[in-house]
Amino acid sequence: MTRARQDRLLALLTRDGEWVTAGALADSLGVTPRSIRSYVTALNGRVPTGSAVDSGPQGYRAGTEASAALKANGGADAATPRDRLHTLVRSLLAADDGIDVFETADTLHVSPATLDADLARVRSLLGGTELTLERSAARARLRGTEMAQRRLLSKLAHDEMDAGSFDLVALRRTLGEGSVGAAAFGPFKTDLVAELGALGYFVNEYGIADVVMHIAIAADRVAHDRGLDGAGGEVRPAQVEVAAILERLAEKHLGVRLGTGDLQHLSTLVLTRVVAPGTAAPGEHARSRLDPAVEGAVRQVVETAAAEFLVDIAHEDFVLRLALHVQNLLHRSKEQAWSRNPLTKSLKSSYPMIFEVAVFIASGLQQRLGIPLLDDEIAYIAMHVGGRLERSRRSDQLLTATIVCPGYYELHELLRSSVDRSLGQAIEVVGVETRVDPDWASIDTDLVLTTIDPAIAGDRIVRIQPFLTDADVDRVQTAAARIRRARRLARLRTEIEGYFMPAAFVRGLDGEAGEAAVIRTLGGPLVADGVIEEDYLERAIQREQLSSTAFTDALAVPHAMGMTATRTAIAIGIADPSIPWGEGRVQVVALVAFSETDREAFQTVFEQFVEVFSERESVQRIVRRGTDFPSFLDELVAVIDG
Repeated sequence: MTRARQDRLLALLTRDGEWVTAGALADSLGVTPRSIRSYVTALNGRVPTGSAVDSGPQGYRAGTEASAALKANGGADAATPRDRLHTLVRSLLAADDGIDVFETADTLHVSPATLDADLARVRSLLGGTELTLERSAARARLRGTEMAQRRLLSKLAHDEMDAGSFDLVALRRTLGEGSVGAAAFGPFKTDLVAELGALGYFVNEYGIADVVMHIAIAADRVAHDRGLDGAGGEVRPAQVEVAAILERLAEKHLGVRLGTGDLQHLSTLVLTRVVAPGTAAPGEHARSRLDPAVEGAVRQVVETAAAEFLVDIAHEDFVLRLALHVQNLLHRSKEQAWSRNPLTKSLKSSYPMIFEVAVFIASGLQQRLGIPLLDDEIAYIAMHVGGRLERSRRSDQLLTATIVCPGYYELHELLRSSVDRSLGQAIEVVGVETRVDPDWASIDTDLVLTTIDPAIAGDRIVRIQPFLTDADVDRVQTAAARIRRARRLARLRTEIEGYFMPAAFVRGLDGEAGEAAVIRTLGGPLVADGVIEEDYLERAIQREQLSSTAFTDALAVPHAMGMTATRTAIAIGIADPSIPWGEGRVQVVALVAFSETDREAFQTVFEQFVEVFSERESVQRIVRRGTDFPSFLDELVAVIDG
């Protein structure tokens, strides 16, 4: 657990890239500031020649060797429970007749009792792998198919890799130092992506990295005479084509000749992570590859989601692309080869509304097609949703701007052209004033970009040069971002104050009983006031089980799918110190109940509320000072007002 918390600490610092106090880090990890200091010492000990974590008056931040520290095996820390567990699993997988418990304990320099405890942890890893651990006197052995053993190796590899990203050094630690050389996989992946692209496939780099991990496992197992049994079932022409590529590249780069069973399995994995027909928009060719039942289910769910959330996603090209993805997902579910997504956490925290739409779609697909969906798979659906919404974003979301540039030859025209070229995606120039004495008060655009000193002051006025510089572009973008944020939060303040209930404020949440107990505690006052019924809380718990609603490192927003409240209301719970939630910890829990009449407000409140609590300093201010409902509301409003 200590090593895992050290890694978690370093991951937080690496992601933020800023100074963070020991207290804030302690809240995020659920430990004391003293523990944070000991973790920092241990992390820096992993890289004796550099600094994994920098210390200063403002707290801690990631050092120049942070990445190396995450990948370090640990030297003196190499005997951690996780490293010992992985060594034990590799020994069990390598020995057909099992291992001698006492000899293995001696080899690992631990007591037989400690090894027994490690074997119990091995059993906990076997869920969903179709493997069993047998113990007879001094011998312990794993029983199960070769495919099941590979799934266990895949689980170990993902455990070694940070945030699901592909890491060849970590993979080699999982497979053992005698595995196929890691250096060969860079050229292998490069050639694989190039050849798939030449065949007209769109390659998902996140998915293909996961496939390379499976290829590494297969190559290592085949090298030890543990190949898969012969192929079975129908083989599609596309599989034959991809299998030929894999066979040739494996022999060229890895020195391994894959058998028929391995080639069929791996070609299936490759085909479930690439989408034809290349750069052309999906059309009849794409539909011909689709199971009509899958397309029909996706279409129904998308149309329902579009109506439920008032989002513009019910487009033919979106339905076809998502249906192709879901069909691949069905193949992956049969193989139990789930695709990791290193963007899952950032998608959830940065685009909570998009992720919520994805959860709704995933739930509908689960009901119609019986696909068990993990957070990483939901994140891929969120990427489809976000791409569609980005393409259909309306031009009226741009900020309007007026350029003030006194006329001299074509100077104002050149400036407008430069602004359009450099800032056209952020602002829309709707007017140009060429007088040296314009009526400043009459200019009502969102921004005023002026080459002369203005007669009035204001945040929306930005001084620029007649010939636009990079510094001018940065200032305009900063001002535009500030205006957008102010507008978003102003809408939030207007709407949110009326949604809070003083009776539904709990200070000192107890998270020991789990998320369901916290949801029921916060929901009690809402039920008593007639805002929701008990059924809403049960559905909120079911929604939590689909995907954690911990959208930031500090905030969870549990809610039910379906806007069935009699009026919109928010119950707030404060936890100090933090409590476990999903795979992380939070300090604020906001149980949200929306009514049908506030459907349009859902997006604003949901996204902007999450945005406020994504800033660590704001969270700490609200948690520390919000000792009762009036002070909580005062601090929240103060943070929103900036």
